[in-house]
Amino acid sequence: MTPSTSSAITLNINGEKHLLPVDHRTTLLDALREHLDLTGSKKGCDQGQCGACTVLVDGRRALSCLQLAVAAEGRVITTIEGVADGDRLHPVQQAFLDLDGFQCGYCTPGQICSAIAVIEEHAAGWPSAATDDVRPDAGVPALDAEEIRERMSGNLCRCGAYVSIVKAVARAAEAAGSEDKEAAA
Repeated sequence: MTPSTSSAITLNINGEKHLLPVDHRTTLLDALREHLDLTGSKKGCDQGQCGACTVLVDGRRALSCLQLAVAAEGRVITTIEGVADGDRLHPVQQAFLDLDGFQCGYCTPGQICSAIAVIEEHAAGWPSAATDDVRPDAGVPALDAEEIRERMSGNLCRCGAYVSIVKAVARAAEAAGSEDKEAAA
C-alpha cells in the first residue's frame, strides 16, 4: 500500500479555522494564496531571502514560503489581513501610511508583519546582531535606527523605501511603548 501524499489539515488563520486538503509538499504561502485566497502575503523569491511572504506564526516571524502547511497545523497564524482591529489599522500599518513606508507596496505586507514581531522581540529584551551589550543585566537596548535596520534586514524593498520603513517602525515602537506605560499605570 502506497502512503498518501496529501492530508486534510486545519489551519487557524486570523482567528478562523480553515479545513483544507493539501499535498504534503504545499507551502504555507501557497496554502494561504492558492487555497484560501489570502493574497496579502506575497511570493517574492520563493527561497526565504526577500521576506515578502513574512507572516506571524504563534506571534513570531515566519517565512511562509519555507514552511510547509502541514507543519503549521495547530499553530496560530496571522497574516496581513488579520493585523488590523476591524476598521482600525494596527499601529504599524498606520505608521507605514503616515510616513510613506512603502512605494510599490509589494513587500509592505511582509515588512509590516516583520515590524510587528521586531517591536515585540525588542520589548521582550531579545538582542540583535547590532546590540552592543547583550548581558542580561544590561537591559533592553534603545530601538534606534541601527537596531531597526538590523532587525528588519531579512525584508528587502526593491523600491528602496528603507528610510521611511525605519521611521515607521520607530514610530510604531514608540506608540507601543506609550500604550504599555499607560496600561501599567
